[in-house]
Amino acid sequence: MEVINALGRRKAAIARVYVSQGKGNITINNRPLQEYFASELLQYVVKQPLLATNNTENFDIKVNLDGGGTKGQAEALRLAIARALCKIDEEAFRPPLKASGFLTRDSRIVERKKPGRPGARKRFQFSKR
Repeated sequence: MEVINALGRRKAAIARVYVSQGKGNITINNRPLQEYFASELLQYVVKQPLLATNNTENFDIKVNLDGGGTKGQAEALRLAIARALCKIDEEAFRPPLKASGFLTRDSRIVERKKPGRPGARKRFQFSKR
């Protein structure tokens, strides 16, 4: 099997994933998963597509992560892994991933700041006199 690559985005985070046949190692920016994401919850979020398709021990995953916070990075990585698994075997992996909602990009991003206001929607205090 050749190396399959995919892209995942969430908020300001971008994850580029390279999946190859292997033993289940996940390397993020040349660091192991447990070192990069110290939280057990974020490690679980990253592994969700692999757990849904019963492939935790079949593929080695190398990741380049950039931008955003830790939660956004973990969710971007989840989308990228799900997309890569679909490229590997669409008819076997797509139905469980689609049913779990791992193939849908979460498009919510921060609204831009507007001119003459302190934030996107907030206004300065109104003074009648």
